[in-house]
Amino acid sequence: MDTSEPRLDRFDAYRSRMNARILDEGSHLGVKRFFNLDTAAYRDGALDGRTKELLGLVASAVLRCNDCIDYHLEQCAEAGFSDDEMMDAMNVALVVGGSIVIPHLRHAVETIDLIREREGR
Repeated sequence: MDTSEPRLDRFDAYRSRMNARILDEGSHLGVKRFFNLDTAAYRDGALDGRTKELLGLVASAVLRCNDCIDYHLEQCAEAGFSDDEMMDAMNVALVVGGSIVIPHLRHAVETIDLIREREGR
């Protein structure tokens, strides 16, 4: 793995490459259906897709999935959430998940910094 490439760029490339491999090489209908379900879950419904991304961020933190946190932070930033809004959501995750979420909170703070750096802020 090339560590000179920024962490989020490595993550995005890895995620795209592996998702393509899983979906292109795999013939298991269950996997494809789950990927479709995951995509559909974040579409506008009674809740707008933007809000659902924030919910995905909270769930990802409570479940302690750093890859998921990175993905949802990128989606939240793209949806226009401010750093304060994303940190407020992470605070909810901390309250729900407890102190075990703290390392993932640190990871999220670093990821927000990397996203903003990538945006040129």
